[in-house]
Amino acid sequence: MKGFNVGRKNSYLENVKQESAALSLLARGSGLEFMKHSIYKGTAFYIYPGKNPDAFEFFYILKGEIKCEDPELVLGLGDYFTVKNIPELIFFQAAEDTEMLWVINEPTFRLISEDVYKLIEKVRSVGEKDQYTKEHSERVQSMSIKIGKRINLSAEDIDNLIVASILHDVGKINVPEEILNKPESLSDEEYEVVKKHPSDGAEMVKDTYFSNISKIILQHHERLNGSGYPEGLKGDDITIGAKIIGVSDSFDAMTDDRSYRKAYTVEYAMSELKRLSGVLYEPEVVEALEQVLIEDGVIT
Repeated sequence: MKGFNVGRKNSYLENVKQESAALSLLARGSGLEFMKHSIYKGTAFYIYPGKNPDAFEFFYILKGEIKCEDPELVLGLGDYFTVKNIPELIFFQAAEDTEMLWVINEPTFRLISEDVYKLIEKVRSVGEKDQYTKEHSERVQSMSIKIGKRINLSAEDIDNLIVASILHDVGKINVPEEILNKPESLSDEEYEVVKKHPSDGAEMVKDTYFSNISKIILQHHERLNGSGYPEGLKGDDITIGAKIIGVSDSFDAMTDDRSYRKAYTVEYAMSELKRLSGVLYEPEVVEALEQVLIEDGVIT
């Protein structure tokens, strides 16, 4: 019948998946997009301020349970919420495998599916090659966003940080598996190969819709005193997004098992970041991470 369309169970117009979530476009028309957002247990996600003041979003929980940053606010089956002109990012975490109906009155899915998710697939490919980075990007993203919110980054900077943090290691797709998983120290030649990944990642991103994050990805291994790579930048020449990811990345690397050593304790990792605060790492960012870890009950 003209003007009447039926969608069968588990059918969709387009679908994209990543390690911790999936997004299915169910219908679009008259400026609206209807999507099913599936978020797996334990995954952090964010609703953040948009650039369009007329944008309106509606979320209806079809399955599962989510926790808001307000510990008193837990939403489950049948609950819903709307978003319009929020002044700052709102942090959520899926307490169970969760499905939500997401309706928005501006084009969203295509930007996500054509740019970010193709790159996220490459991040997943890195995780398949390197067992130690499989969930690393998600953890770095979660920490980075919490730090960014604590130091009151602008809505635009938060927006960029969300994408840059999940993609910061995408350039490692070009690093051979035997180097990523080598059980002893890398040779100078092997280390030079690894050091190319920020430049390679920036190159992958620069021609996408999110080209403005390429500099963040390029700089996430730069350090305040100029000892980082690939360009040996110092101080204010490094973007705040790169400084935040650099701290989150270093903390997660220290507290995760590696092929050549066991994980350090969170207390040791935090003490190392504080020791090197002002030398390698931005003091404001290190302090913010410590406060985030205290709030999350990771350290006391």
